[in-house]
Amino acid sequence: MTRSEDRILVQEHLAHAAEPRELSAEEKAAMEDRIRTVLKEQDAVLVAHYYTDADIQRLAEETGGCVADSLEMARFGNQHPASTVVVAGVRFMGETAKILNPEKRVLMPTLEATCSLDVGCPADEFSDFCDQHPDRTVVVYANTSAAVKARADWVVTSSCAQAIVETLDAKGEKILWAPDKHLGHYVQKTTAADMLLWDGSCIVHEEFKHRGLEDLKALYPDAAILVHPESPDAVVQMADVVGSTSQLIHAVQTLPNEQFIVATDNGIFYKMQQLAPNKTLIEAPTAGNGATCRSCAHCPWMAMNGLENLLRVLENGDQEVLVDDGLRARALAPLQRMLDFTAGMNLKAAGNA
Repeated sequence: MTRSEDRILVQEHLAHAAEPRELSAEEKAAMEDRIRTVLKEQDAVLVAHYYTDADIQRLAEETGGCVADSLEMARFGNQHPASTVVVAGVRFMGETAKILNPEKRVLMPTLEATCSLDVGCPADEFSDFCDQHPDRTVVVYANTSAAVKARADWVVTSSCAQAIVETLDAKGEKILWAPDKHLGHYVQKTTAADMLLWDGSCIVHEEFKHRGLEDLKALYPDAAILVHPESPDAVVQMADVVGSTSQLIHAVQTLPNEQFIVATDNGIFYKMQQLAPNKTLIEAPTAGNGATCRSCAHCPWMAMNGLENLLRVLENGDQEVLVDDGLRARALAPLQRMLDFTAGMNLKAAGNA
């Protein structure tokens, strides 16, 4: 479970996180043109997370790549014929792409882009924790290292966690959950499953504050509140919609409200505004009583993905994601279970449409 030394480790990672330099309009245009060319030359496809910079997301779309949540990123990279997959996101996403595509070259703009959930769940300590509870089915969130996934029975994302835990609970299985305690608590509450939770959290979502959200809602009484379930329970309880990044984007498109208060990484605003241009998006507060604003609603590691280091890795190939073959095989099993389960969910949904 995350202790003070794990939190210190997260802070050390944050201290080294460096955002790309700001580019002039001319530099940006020239760099984007060069990236388009090199993607074709390298038989490469760009896969970007919703939390990355808007320029990266737009470029991924314009070059035939993908902008998605971590589950869809995994599916897309697995199914696309390109021999090189460039993952703009954080390291666990690149590792997942490599686990699913051992024959492909997987690159990232920077291998230094990590995740507080990953950092706060060291594989050796987590393995010891699992050994102490051998009667429990191990379910880990996708925001974990390959080594942690290799110790798990199931991998889940925020879009499928509830359905998978419900299924396991119906079979009478008790769950050991890691690493996000807030998402784990939300799943536990909504499924009534027997869950033992690791004590981890996301530095972005943990900063959203109930009091600040109340004050903002008073200013915008007609706004719908959208919350990612990695947020604290007091914030989740105020939500009109709780869901994954894809589910929150869908809510902006489909709900009748004109205004939305959004409690997740503000990188998502690019896609939300693109798909619902007439809606007003308001960033949920990370300041106020008790706030430290370590992230200010944007992941510092996601922010490390920039056009400059994207072009550099395409030209040099020096930020390649590698996963040991033995480790990869062990991590693949719980990942594949998730992909098979969610494929079944999609087929069932299509059949009921």
